[in-house]
Amino acid sequence: MASKRTKELDFRSNDGLEVALLWQPETNQVSVSVYDSKTGDDFDIEVDPAEATDAFNHPYAYAASRGVHFVAGTRAPTDTEAVPV
Repeated sequence: MASKRTKELDFRSNDGLEVALLWQPETNQVSVSVYDSKTGDDFDIEVDPAEATDAFNHPYAYAASRGVHFVAGTRAPTDTEAVPV
């Protein structure tokens, strides 16, 4: 969840996909927030500031390279994540 001081550095929206590049000045943490109204995908990814532009432009590829996978529009848990019961 974004803090009150989170700054939106960039935003794009196209065909139901919304992507925001966010920065928290207190911690210097950068993240990409994604929401896809067509599939229901809704996720945030912490990113290295040096990779922020790439993650913003290609959030699904960036997420996949970090072990986040999606199945039929739903985020599939990784081996290290708990599965809800």
